[in-house]
Amino acid sequence: MSAVRGDTRRSILDAAQQIMSRKGFSAVGINEVLTAAGVPKGSFYHFFGSKDAFGEAMMRAYFADYLADMDRILAAPGQTTAERLMAYWQNWHDNQSLDACQGKCLAVKLGAEVSDLSETMRLALKEGTTAIINRLERAITTGLDDGTINIDGTPRDTAEVLYDMWLGASVRAKIHRDTSPLDTTMTTTRRLLHP
Repeated sequence: MSAVRGDTRRSILDAAQQIMSRKGFSAVGINEVLTAAGVPKGSFYHFFGSKDAFGEAMMRAYFADYLADMDRILAAPGQTTAERLMAYWQNWHDNQSLDACQGKCLAVKLGAEVSDLSETMRLALKEGTTAIINRLERAITTGLDDGTINIDGTPRDTAEVLYDMWLGASVRAKIHRDTSPLDTTMTTTRRLLHP
């Protein structure tokens, strides 16, 4: 794919992520995304075979960026493993507190909606969220090994519980437009990890 084609495709995906993190998938038309991206209307099907294929590509691009950012946070120099994990959760808290707790996490915004609409998008969400949990599990295991974390369960169970807890807190924060669920989840996360 040429650099121009790649840039245009990426512009479409970036614009879609911004719009859909606010409005959802079904409420957004292709024309709205193309207008926001500054791309001619006829270009969409040059890059994507359908809205479903476009949604899958958007989710995969979102998770690729998310995971790269997560890797950067979890590898920050000069911090213990426990501090890195808490920095990750603080980053989540801060991102989900934006715009009256409307956040910008596509897994939070689109998870329930697209899982019933599109099998390919559901699978992209499943792969992305599983990759997040895998990274959390590895970080928790490292924290146990270096003595900066102490948990009561297995690293996998703890990673899954933490992710589920933060996902639920993010939805509640959106509903209430209040950071209290995120604040409570941060406190509980500290207790679960015993740093």
